[in-house]
Amino acid sequence: MSQRDDRPHQAMGPGAEFDTIRLLMARWGDLAVDIGDDAAVLAPVGDRRIVVSTDACIEGAHFRRRWLSPFEIGVRAAAAAISDIAAMGARADAILLALVVPDDWCGALVDIADGIAHVVRASSARIVGGNLSRGDVLGITTTVIGSTTRPISRRGARPGDVLVVTGTLGGPGSAVAAWEAGQSPESWARGRFASPVPRLVEGAALADAGAHAMLDLSDGLVADARHLAAASGVRLIIDAARIPVGDGIGRDAALRSGEEYELLAALAPDAAASLLRSWRERFRVPLTMIGRVGEADPSGTVVVNGLTDGAAIENSGTARVEFISGHDHFSQ
Repeated sequence: MSQRDDRPHQAMGPGAEFDTIRLLMARWGDLAVDIGDDAAVLAPVGDRRIVVSTDACIEGAHFRRRWLSPFEIGVRAAAAAISDIAAMGARADAILLALVVPDDWCGALVDIADGIAHVVRASSARIVGGNLSRGDVLGITTTVIGSTTRPISRRGARPGDVLVVTGTLGGPGSAVAAWEAGQSPESWARGRFASPVPRLVEGAALADAGAHAMLDLSDGLVADARHLAAASGVRLIIDAARIPVGDGIGRDAALRSGEEYELLAALAPDAAASLLRSWRERFRVPLTMIGRVGEADPSGTVVVNGLTDGAAIENSGTARVEFISGHDHFSQ
C-alpha cells in the first residue's frame, strides 16, 4: 500500500498556493510521494484488507492556540487520525492531509508540517496527497489509509472476555482542566495531551493475540467502553481499582479523561493471560486488565465498581459521558 518508491512529484505551476505546497513537500522530504496529481494511486496489497479513517483537528474545538506549539498541533492532528487505524489492529500506509490555514497561521505552517512529519515517520506511512485552502480557523483533516489481514471492530466482544487497556490514563483530562482553570498542567499531563502516540504496534499485537473487539480512547474510558458495549450488545463490568492512573489523578477523572488515544480491547481470558505475560518485555507502554465482559445486553451497559472518589457510574445506551462538558469536550 505505501508509496515508498522514488517517483518524482508532479510538476506544478506558479502561484502562492502551489508555492505553499512546494514548501510543505520540502519539509516532508521522502515522507511525501508523487504529490501534485488530482488523486493518489496506491499499490495493491495482496490479501490485506484496506482500512480507512478520517479525523479533523479544529482550532477552538480540539485545542486552543495558547495551549500548544505549532509543532505539537501537527503531532496531535496526525496522531489522532492514525490512532483510529491502530484501533483496527492495522498498519498505517498512506496519509492525505487537508489543511485550512488562516493568514495569521501561515508563519507557523512549517512547524505544523514538522509535527505531522514526526508522527508520520514514526508510523512508517507516507504522505500521498491532500488539499490546501485559506479560512478563518486553522483546521487539519487527516485521512489515513491502512491495511491488515484481520481488522478488529468494536462489535466482537463476547461474554466471558476480559478487558485490557494500554497506557496510563487521566493525563489529557487533567491538562485540559488545568488550562481551563488558568493554571499550568503538570508536565506529564501536558505531554499526554500535546504528544499522544498512536499505539500501532500494540494494536497489531492485540489483534495477533486474538482480540475480539477494540477501539481507541478518544471520548474517555467510560464513554468509549459504552460504544464498545453497544456495538457488541454486551454488558461491561470495569473494576475501578484496576484502572491505571497517573500520579495525582483520581479514578473518576481517569474514567472521564478523553483524548487519551490508548486502546481498549476485549480478549478471551487465556489469550489475555498469555499476552500479559510477554507484554512487559515487548513494549514500553503498560497493558492492564481492568474488567470483564458480562452477559449479552442489547442496550450496551457499562458498570464501574469500587469507585472511592465519586459515585459508581452506570451507563446505558442512552447516556453519554464527556470528560469535559460542552461541544467536542471543550466548553465554549
